[in-house]
Amino acid sequence: MQPVEIYTSPLCGYCHAAKRLLSQKGVSFSEVDVLSNPDRKPEMIQRASGGRTVPQIFIGDTHVGGCDDLFALENAGKLDAMING
Repeated sequence: MQPVEIYTSPLCGYCHAAKRLLSQKGVSFSEVDVLSNPDRKPEMIQRASGGRTVPQIFIGDTHVGGCDDLFALENAGKLDAMING
């Protein structure tokens, strides 16, 4: 299983939706709260090729994008394959 990392903010509804989808699928993930850890935000922006909004989701070394991108992968039936490598 590929490691999943998600950059979030506790005030972000899209972050909660993305985490809920991953949890419902039984996928463990590490979370970086950029509101509580603002020193990690430049890291997120660099890894996300300039993406400044949350969530920013990574599966292994692949930048998935945000919540809509995660749900698009799920709806296309491609998310499980990415997670399972």
